[in-house]
Amino acid sequence: GFYLKSGAYNNVFYSTPRSFARYGLLLLNKGVWDRTTVIPSSYFPLMTTSSQTINPSYGYLTWLNGKISYMVPGSQLVIPGSIAPNAPADMFAAMGKNGQIINVVPSKNLVVIRMGDVPDTSSVPYLFQNDLWGKLNAIIR
Repeated sequence: GFYLKSGAYNNVFYSTPRSFARYGLLLLNKGVWDRTTVIPSSYFPLMTTSSQTINPSYGYLTWLNGKISYMVPGSQLVIPGSIAPNAPADMFAAMGKNGQIINVVPSKNLVVIRMGDVPDTSSVPYLFQNDLWGKLNAIIR
């Protein structure tokens, strides 16, 4: 993937499905690629644990499943339960604009990516994410 400068302060990341999936594999391997540490071992645990108390479902740049509550960006509403109740509790995810998602499930040694057009009319991809895992569970169990 690559970053494209958009305006004075914004950058937009563009990726291919292959590089998206490879990043997921890097996360599955705790930041190590081909025996080379790419994400520092001191930083990786911060990505996969709650980064603050107000939104326990958010780590450093990743969303964490299996927590007691979550908040969606741009809202102060605390929603009880996991971000994707149908997904394994240890799943963590990079969720980007328009439903671009990298799901990592260490307990299943699994990476699932989603790229494409906006999946639905919802302003957040959480409903789609849960529906996706409802379908995946029928296949991977």
